[in-house]
Amino acid sequence: MTPKAQAQRVTTVAPILETTALSKSFAGYRAVEGVSLSIAPNTIAAIIGPNGAGKTTFFNLLSGFVVPTSGTVTLGGRNVTGFAPFRIARLGMVRSFQINSIFPHLTVLENVKVSLEAKTELPSRFWLPGSATKRLDERALELLADVGLERSQDRPAAQLSYGSKRALELAISLAQNPTVLLLDEPTAGMGAEDVGRITKLIARVREGRTIVLVEHNLRVVADLSDRITVLQRGKILAEGTYAEVRRDARVVDAYLGGGAGAHA
Repeated sequence: MTPKAQAQRVTTVAPILETTALSKSFAGYRAVEGVSLSIAPNTIAAIIGPNGAGKTTFFNLLSGFVVPTSGTVTLGGRNVTGFAPFRIARLGMVRSFQINSIFPHLTVLENVKVSLEAKTELPSRFWLPGSATKRLDERALELLADVGLERSQDRPAAQLSYGSKRALELAISLAQNPTVLLLDEPTAGMGAEDVGRITKLIARVREGRTIVLVEHNLRVVADLSDRITVLQRGKILAEGTYAEVRRDARVVDAYLGGGAGAHA
């Protein structure tokens, strides 16, 4: 190959997650319209936009909680359009929700073990004694250490602070060993101290996986994201790095003009 040919050669990486002309209508209202998006593996992608932009519906379409009116969702090269959430999770895409989804009366350790159990034969063998899950303790404790909760392993989850509950939810999600992790407003409702801690935590657990997040805090978006997609009225308004997006006049008008504290 000549030097000129080498210079012109472009190395492409197949997307880990891709949507093609993805749309969803509710009683004639187009919540998401023709969204085509490619997300590269081992990156952090943010979905932002003003209220009513279609972000939550888009996340629901990705994770199988809503079936698209038209278009496709592809995960790792496999068409998963219309798959139930549990099938999508088994294929490696796991979602955490804006509202805590933990078992408040179980201990912190037990919460993570329940998630680990789902990847084994144990859920179908409900008559087994609690000692049967002892083999999951080591991995559960590793996950708790990853999110800084190893010292809280025996506390009921209900007693955790709000920020610690979000950290526990992240450990529960990681217990599924996802290839793609969908985070729905991971810092919503947090004070500045917890926001900083969760941001660092997400940055720490990104290794070896792709993270897609919907986030209203633009500082978090700037600190974490490799690429940003801005939605407006269900359509893609702009894409690029944080620096590129923040200079886009359309984004300034539609989103940033509402104030830096506006929700994404």
